[in-house]
Amino acid sequence: MSTSSDVAIDVEDLRMRYGATDVLKGVTFRAHRGEVLVMLGPNGAGKSTTLEILEGFRLRSSGRVEVLGSDPADADELWRARIGVVLQSWRDHGRWRVGELLDYLGSFYVPFGTAEHRRPWDVGGLMELVGLTDQAGSKISSLSGGQRRRMDVAIGIVGKPEVLFLDEPTAGFDPDARREFHDLVHRLADLDGTTILVTTHDLDEAEKLADRIVILGGGRIIADGSPDDLARTMPSDSEVRWSVDGSRSVHSTAQSARFVHDLFAQYGDRVVDLEVRRATLEDTYMSLVHDNASIDAARTVEAVTR
Repeated sequence: MSTSSDVAIDVEDLRMRYGATDVLKGVTFRAHRGEVLVMLGPNGAGKSTTLEILEGFRLRSSGRVEVLGSDPADADELWRARIGVVLQSWRDHGRWRVGELLDYLGSFYVPFGTAEHRRPWDVGGLMELVGLTDQAGSKISSLSGGQRRRMDVAIGIVGKPEVLFLDEPTAGFDPDARREFHDLVHRLADLDGTTILVTTHDLDEAEKLADRIVILGGGRIIADGSPDDLARTMPSDSEVRWSVDGSRSVHSTAQSARFVHDLFAQYGDRVVDLEVRRATLEDTYMSLVHDNASIDAARTVEAVTR
């Protein structure tokens, strides 16, 4: 059983309305300290709105929200020093060089619970962590897209935040940069105990990063669990592929182990190239989102025809 001390983000019945449109319709979830929580959902599901409310950038319509024990809607500067934010797009700081800006920003931080200024990071260590050591003396305006994104992350963690919000963090990254970024996220969570909330459209990224995934659909949470847990919840068939005497066959079944056993009982070692493909996170996600869209459409028709 979790205690309040190990809960970094606590959201209950969160609702957001713009005019007559309900964007969030009673969202409830928790994130624990040191956990990487990934939020998935189609466009318009409410991911960015949820993130902005948690960051204190947007006022909610109703519901309870606590981040590090405080309501973001009226949190003070000490609270803001304990969180980090990496938005979808960067801002150029044209006249600054990488090392200079990080050194300058680091000078503003006062460690939580103390009155003295003490830099949370050695700037060299921070640049090494995000892979910008070679760009220390470069102007930020000269960085490549991937390097600028690393700079965004460095700015987001310059105060060694207890909670880090990452909104579509690897958009535009090449595969190598994405892999390195995933390693960085795990390092922050595992070594520093940072709670990290990530929004992404990339299901492969979600599976690699997440301790837990929440899926938003139509302003509601339609699933919450680890990638493996979510895949197991779907009553989907496995796909069995095999060849016998040069002939390739495919069969869908809910009882893959029994089917494979019967296959070998019938054909023995003539069975080659056997593959069993079980439900993936992508299968689960697509099924959940599709089912939720069908339910929302039915509700809309019912409301209109009353």
